[in-house]
Amino acid sequence: MTDPAGVAADQLKSFVERIERLEEEKQTIADDIKDVYAEAKGNGFDVKILRQVIRIRKQDKSEREEMEAMLDLYMQALGMGYGRVES
Repeated sequence: MTDPAGVAADQLKSFVERIERLEEEKQTIADDIKDVYAEAKGNGFDVKILRQVIRIRKQDKSEREEMEAMLDLYMQALGMGYGRVES
């Protein structure tokens, strides 16, 4: 007869080990990304702007257009004369 607690313990151990392995992979990827940003900075690129470009590229077109329209509206309301470049 199979011990239910033993099966659950084995399954739990499997989940924990998989999560630990994925966490290690995630850290490795985070370190790689950090290295790429450092390389970009070393080549004269502004990392803060580069991060913003990456964030914007993740948005779909309609979401990006809505955000740009709101930014344009706010900037105009503040008299800052922000004019975005049309794509």
